[in-house]
Amino acid sequence: MQTIGIIPARMASSRFPDKPLAEICGMPMIGHVYCRSAMSASLNAGVYVATCDPEIADYIASIGGRAVMTADTHERASDRTAEAMMKIEQETGRAVDIVVMIQGDEPMLHPEMIDEAISPFAADPHVVVANLMAPLKTRQEQDDPNEVKVVVDKDDFALYFSREPIPSWKKGATQVPMLKQVCIIPFRRDFLLTFNRLAPTPLEIVESVDMLRVLENGYRVKMIRTHRDTYSVDTLEDLHHVEQLMRQDTLLKQYMDRVQ
Repeated sequence: MQTIGIIPARMASSRFPDKPLAEICGMPMIGHVYCRSAMSASLNAGVYVATCDPEIADYIASIGGRAVMTADTHERASDRTAEAMMKIEQETGRAVDIVVMIQGDEPMLHPEMIDEAISPFAADPHVVVANLMAPLKTRQEQDDPNEVKVVVDKDDFALYFSREPIPSWKKGATQVPMLKQVCIIPFRRDFLLTFNRLAPTPLEIVESVDMLRVLENGYRVKMIRTHRDTYSVDTLEDLHHVEQLMRQDTLLKQYMDRVQ
């Protein structure tokens, strides 16, 4: 399968403006995400950053990466990803099979996580979209609205996503595995285009979780468990927390010396 990685990124984050270029251990966050994604052998059709901001594109070019300029009107990462995919296909003359949308605020991602995320596509032709999920380790994470929680069925297909604590702590669910969405999201190419043609749905709007549009339209989201520790960056406090954790990261030296 031709598998491409696309990292949508923009400077105008409402919660953390200019977030992609915020430095972690001396490197902009988007640089960490790009370099770590590029270490995945599964992304055999390349890794690109999709952005509407010249500052991001120029930085990615400066470290030897590839950026695709997209419209500044996109409200959803999946729309930006799809536009970039179509431009890349036109430029290369080659269609892709799997598009892995990698959020630009996951600087701790490990290349193995991308391999894990795409694993169900070869095993099951009916899988059209997958997400990684990881354990929530603290009550603070469970209560944090920036962390998207997920509950799954016995076959690890998503039942529901929410920014609220699910299952409920108040109802004694402390012995039930509590899981969060990790935003490494592979789509089959044609389903990404189908998804973007679907109108936003009521639960998607209420929860502000794109994957609910998939569920509300009768499709299934395959969830894959990862035990890699990862924390997304939504606030300045998150940035400082992740920087402390990454100081001990074994992957850093493998790419920091090369791009600096």
